[in-house]
Amino acid sequence: MNGAIRKHAWVMGLVVLLVLLLTITKLIQPTFGASGLESIARAALPFAFATAGMAVVVIVGGIDLSVASMMAVCAVTAAVLMERMAGVPALIIVLGVGLLMGLINGLLIVVTRVPDIVVTLAMLFVWEGVALLILETPGGATADWLEQTIRGHFLFDGLPKVLIVIVLGIAVIWLPVRRSKLGLSIYATGSDELAAFRSGVAVGSTKIAAYALCGLFCAMGGLSLAALTGIGEPVPGPYLMASVAAVVLGGVVLGGGKGGLLGPIIAVFILRIIRTILTLLAVDPNVTTIIEGTIMVLVVMLGTAASLKGARR
Repeated sequence: MNGAIRKHAWVMGLVVLLVLLLTITKLIQPTFGASGLESIARAALPFAFATAGMAVVVIVGGIDLSVASMMAVCAVTAAVLMERMAGVPALIIVLGVGLLMGLINGLLIVVTRVPDIVVTLAMLFVWEGVALLILETPGGATADWLEQTIRGHFLFDGLPKVLIVIVLGIAVIWLPVRRSKLGLSIYATGSDELAAFRSGVAVGSTKIAAYALCGLFCAMGGLSLAALTGIGEPVPGPYLMASVAAVVLGGVVLGGGKGGLLGPIIAVFILRIIRTILTLLAVDPNVTTIIEGTIMVLVVMLGTAASLKGARR
């Protein structure tokens, strides 16, 4: 029991912080309720999928700077396709596009042996160009059922549909992977690539698979963007740095091999609520940016100190 508590202490702390921030929000704005929760969840939707994708590649020991660009490609692809064909086939194609883009990123990193930060930085611009080729300006249209999937509440007020979409979307992909040989290989590769190789892990294939999973999550993020706006936006949003921040805050070690997806997703909501609180307090946007950056520095410092303390034990 004590071991389980220690293992999940960081995530439990994030849950407590999340509840505390929601309480503060309620105190600042007494009318904050079910509609407010839905608004925060809707704002967090694309960030959650971008963070899930980033977390997978960080766990394997890498990083992907092209997540926002891949989301833009998938968003405009969804908007163009759904304007011309039934929603479900378009949905499948978009997921395939995301998977393919992630696969290409992974293949380039493994085959060329160029550092992932360099490859994905280059692919950031490539995917930006692809998005603009598909749709030069915001346009297209998404299926009504896709928009309705993330609107309103499920069963009762206070449980936004969008929250169910986030949980199911991530769980359906990550839980089977996490419990499979691939999941073990991802963690082993992130912990010690050489040791994993000597243990029989196909390191190259594992990395490629991790980046492909990232692309799949980015496809979900792109679909969520299209669902939120009703159109396709070819210009990438601010999801790169936000996803990295949420991954760190969520307890995933940037060196790889440690962490999960639950903590980073909770961290996404924490960061969204902090921004909501600052907005309710009418804080200047520039000051808000400074505050968010300061919070991240403190969190990284505390996380590093906790990891060093655990290593000494």
